[in-house]
Amino acid sequence: MKHSVLATLGLQLTAVVAHGAGHVGHNLVPVEIRAPTVEHFRDIVGNDTYDFGCRPIARPTDDGQFQLHALLTREQIAHINHEYRSTNELSIRESPLAKRAAAANAPIGSGDRFKAGTVTPVGLGTQASGTTIASIMNVAEISSAVNALVANAGVTSFTLPYKTFNGATQFAAYVGAGADTSKYHLYLSAGVHARERGGPDNLIYWVADLLAANKSGSGLTYGKKTYTNAQVKTVLAAGLVFFPLVNPDGVTYDQSSSSLWRKNRNTASGKSGSSIGVDINRNFDFLWNFKKYFSSSESPASTSPSSETFYGTAAASESETKNHVSIYDKFPKIRWFMDIHSAAGDILYSWGDDDNQSTNTAMNFLSATYDGKRGVTGDTAYKEYIPAADATAIKKVADATVAAMKGVGSRSYITQQAVGLYPTSGATDDYAFSRFWAKPGVNKVYGYTMEFGYSTNFYPTLAEFNTNILDTNAGFMDWALTAIGVGLE
Repeated sequence: MKHSVLATLGLQLTAVVAHGAGHVGHNLVPVEIRAPTVEHFRDIVGNDTYDFGCRPIARPTDDGQFQLHALLTREQIAHINHEYRSTNELSIRESPLAKRAAAANAPIGSGDRFKAGTVTPVGLGTQASGTTIASIMNVAEISSAVNALVANAGVTSFTLPYKTFNGATQFAAYVGAGADTSKYHLYLSAGVHARERGGPDNLIYWVADLLAANKSGSGLTYGKKTYTNAQVKTVLAAGLVFFPLVNPDGVTYDQSSSSLWRKNRNTASGKSGSSIGVDINRNFDFLWNFKKYFSSSESPASTSPSSETFYGTAAASESETKNHVSIYDKFPKIRWFMDIHSAAGDILYSWGDDDNQSTNTAMNFLSATYDGKRGVTGDTAYKEYIPAADATAIKKVADATVAAMKGVGSRSYITQQAVGLYPTSGATDDYAFSRFWAKPGVNKVYGYTMEFGYSTNFYPTLAEFNTNILDTNAGFMDWALTAIGVGLE
């Protein structure tokens, strides 16, 4: 497919989305695009108006093909079919998700089940097998749940320094290692992308499980995975910091509109429709100015406000990004970081800008010599340097996390380097890892992205929502336990 055709199609998408006054979810259809090689997807992925979920991921299929998931308009689907009508190289079909009624989606909670912070959340790991949670937390309930953990379970919360575009005051919390913030080594965040429902719930219910099990002297059970009380105490002793809702403006909008909204709600670069908002997960100060740092053939983010991956007006231009970064300063000995997303079914580890290599230290993200060469996977012009010991450590923890999630017993997950088949810039996980080299005197942090659930399934059914809690909570346990075994200092 020629890029000029894709560019034209991108302009049509902008018009379609803008006409919907922001309700982009009403125009998008989940699809599966199949091709014999990943190279067949390169032009498609290069169009920054296409929506590939959290990031473009092409997976091998049982019949030797590759499959790329996306959310497209009917017009886009027709254009792709038209472009390839004379060949058998690429095919596109609606995902089974497209046929599921909206009524099947897990409901958003109404009211406040935590009663203004007086009723403590109870996770699935401390309850009988088969117990379920009836709805996804609304934005007010996320705050109320954490307030209840503060009031009843020994958690300490704190206000973050910057208010969001819509005026929300953000907060994070910590627990397990006492009052000394230099004793905290594990940091988890959720809710960066508004439509990825359940991320904050997964995190909050896990913290609630840890504290309930610690208090009662019991262990935890997630499906077929079990953990002892000693393991619970080990995780807490490492010190947990959690930022449960990074994007409150976006989540508030998505929950009210069911529009598959991804970005925040900053109108500085656009006042209506899809031009509103910045992708927070492309706004961090890691190779943010991708036009300078990456090969012109790659699109790790977008300069277009209408794109789902719009990178903002500057590195860390967004309050949510600044607040996320401020946590590293408050807790200077954080060693391990996990950002919780959906929906792909994998654990990603650094780097996300190019293939890893451990032999040429001069070939690194700070070197101007390689500007304009980064991001093309499989070539030799550039590969991102990672010390061999770090590469071994982060892969060990990623593999253990995936094994735990699979061990719950419901579905399969994979682990892979974050670059996958296509690069990203300005992401939370790479920013975390890059700090050690970019900012003298700071701690080394190993960054991960967890993509729970199935590809592009941002609105899970109630059964899927509960399975996601079990999968992620087991994953968090083994991520933390294996990380602690590798080392916290």
